[in-house]
Amino acid sequence: MTDFPILLAPDRGQPACAIIRVTKKGFDDWLKTQPARARTAVTAARFEGKPDSHAFLPSDLGDGWSVVIGIDEGEHDPWQLAGIAGRLPEGTYRLAEGSPGETALGWLLAQHRFDRYRETPEPARPRILLTPDPARIDEMVMLARATALVRDLVDTPTSDMGPEQLAEAIEAVARTHGAQTGIVSGDALAEHYPMIHAVGRAATRERAPRLIELDWGHPDHPRLAIVGKGVCFDSGGLDIKPSSGMLLMKKDMGGAAHALALAQLVMTARLPVRLQLLIPAVENAISADAFRPGDILRSRKGLHVEIGNTDAEGRLILGDALTRACESDPALLIDFATLTGAARVALGPDLPALFANDEALAADFMGAGTAVSDPVWRLPLWQPYHEMLKSDVADINNAGSGGFAGAVTAALFLERFVAKGVPWAHLDTFAWRPAAKPGRPKGGDALGLRAAWELVRKRFGR
Repeated sequence: MTDFPILLAPDRGQPACAIIRVTKKGFDDWLKTQPARARTAVTAARFEGKPDSHAFLPSDLGDGWSVVIGIDEGEHDPWQLAGIAGRLPEGTYRLAEGSPGETALGWLLAQHRFDRYRETPEPARPRILLTPDPARIDEMVMLARATALVRDLVDTPTSDMGPEQLAEAIEAVARTHGAQTGIVSGDALAEHYPMIHAVGRAATRERAPRLIELDWGHPDHPRLAIVGKGVCFDSGGLDIKPSSGMLLMKKDMGGAAHALALAQLVMTARLPVRLQLLIPAVENAISADAFRPGDILRSRKGLHVEIGNTDAEGRLILGDALTRACESDPALLIDFATLTGAARVALGPDLPALFANDEALAADFMGAGTAVSDPVWRLPLWQPYHEMLKSDVADINNAGSGGFAGAVTAALFLERFVAKGVPWAHLDTFAWRPAAKPGRPKGGDALGLRAAWELVRKRFGR
């Protein structure tokens, strides 16, 4: 685990190298103010203020040299310093002007490495950033740890991140914060959470399905329920995926990783809520006991679901978990899921699709994402599309007919398991970055997590 706290320190005037930020638009004016040696260094480096470029300068600031970096015009981009943080020599740095603010997050995460499977991990070369605003250090470290938790859980292959290991990760977070956990499995799962059991029953005994529940906070505080899709691997079941479709399916528990990270943020900040985290953890495997197309499953809510496609399994396990969450009448219910390819076709990898049954909640969620540069994009719970989920023999089908509006019909399916009057937001996120960006390596990533935290913090914070 990256030692984030040592990478961000209070500025007490200690020796440090200066980081100068310049936009492409302001580059010429800045260059005119520089001494000849600095102008020569800039010319040699072909630095023109382009974002994510830099040049080392001889300087009277700090310890004899400084670095100038190109940045975008946006003042609140948390990744502004991420590119340079990974390229600087080990040492201590400060911004020549101003406080790092949100850019400290990118500085921290640029130094995070997932090296569990490296024979010779890259040696730690800490670059320490000084800040004149020490009150924000804990906040930035908290966000970095939560984001790193998502990345590490998603990047871990299924051989080491099955339902049992996912439960262990949740229990480890619970122990840190004094939360209570419980696990429902076996016959009790089959009786009380029949759709979770059906989806996971084909897996081996070591990878048996389970519902993991974490409870934290004072009973008198408003209930916050968080649900995460924990499909630790998705073969597609009997409606088997092609090999290309399975390559990234270790990430199909990305919703659970986001939900756990949000719960960790809530507990770390000690928000005055009664927190309930629910993670249905399964492996959608293939065996003689696998659930089949055409089967009809009873749900915890009592609805009967016809199986149109065994590869639409995430919504089944979420249905039982959402039902359980609503039994506590939460003041807010949020679920995270890597649910549909349709959301990615519509919005690409960076934008989670947001669905909400409450207009104020949707507006607040969108605003929170914009405020912290973690955008989400709302799609509609378009009620006429319920026609696509009709079944001739059961209450509802788990797969929409016709192949249209897959993200919408999946969200409409989930809505059937949300109690009336419960404010609910559903985030269909990718949990993966297909190409590296500064501070964001290729692999597992938290998309929508900081937006959700900003929303929750504003709603329930002291």
